[in-house]
Amino acid sequence: MEFSFVTKEKYRATAVMVVVAVLWSTGGILIKLISWNPLCIASVRGLIASLVIVIFMKFGGLKFAFNKYAAISAVSVAGCMTCFVVATKLTTAANAIVIQYLSPVWILIIAAVFYKQKASRQDKIAVAICFFGIVLFFLDKISPGKMAGNIIAIIAGIFLAVLFTANEKADNDDIRYTGLVCGHLLTFIVGLSGFFVSDFHTTNTEIVYIIILGVFQMGLTYALYAYASSRISSLACSLIGMIEPILNPVWVALFYNEQPGRFALAGGVIIIATLTVWVIRQNRSAGTE
Repeated sequence: MEFSFVTKEKYRATAVMVVVAVLWSTGGILIKLISWNPLCIASVRGLIASLVIVIFMKFGGLKFAFNKYAAISAVSVAGCMTCFVVATKLTTAANAIVIQYLSPVWILIIAAVFYKQKASRQDKIAVAICFFGIVLFFLDKISPGKMAGNIIAIIAGIFLAVLFTANEKADNDDIRYTGLVCGHLLTFIVGLSGFFVSDFHTTNTEIVYIIILGVFQMGLTYALYAYASSRISSLACSLIGMIEPILNPVWVALFYNEQPGRFALAGGVIIIATLTVWVIRQNRSAGTE
């Protein structure tokens, strides 16, 4: 009976993480459609997202609890969210998302350096194949220019890896959700500077886009992510999250009529196949422990 419960719980968390990744993937296109300073986008999105998560906590019976993992999560959320929006504005959306998703590599490094954990051979192979798939997926998209945006995207990926790791180490959902709320509020505070360094103009359409970003692309997804990250590993969350860079250019193709090339299609097939096999093997391994 216990074996069945654990297996169902992990599959449920895996499915939730897939939904999260799909919603995350809409970020690039919406950020591009909003003309605001990137710090302004990050700020308003962060405020809306924090309110959504607070409401989620209230109805879920969760309480605010703060410890070192909540603090690490908060800083990581603020760093990742701010850096990603800035990177998306400075470089292409494809560049920003593919470079950010080096996070599985950073997770392995963080686990080895700070927690003395050794990744299994299966994990290393999955990360290597997924990394190759992402490089292949964007082989005809990445340009040598716009170096500042690329560097900021790398920093966003490191923050994302720290976030995944901190949420896995957190004791309970109270701490995880507290870290997310504080992180988005910190993003809001940091991003306020954008309103003072540039002229601000907007339209009703852009207001709708920022609400979508805050409620669905960020607030709801991070509430769901906190649930998933407490039930599957940080590496699993990061690998499943790679669905985001696959779908990101799909939305760009739909709205900007940019069609992916042969390398992109091949990379997508490689990543999806690898994720499918890896997740199934992870669940089977959990069931036999």
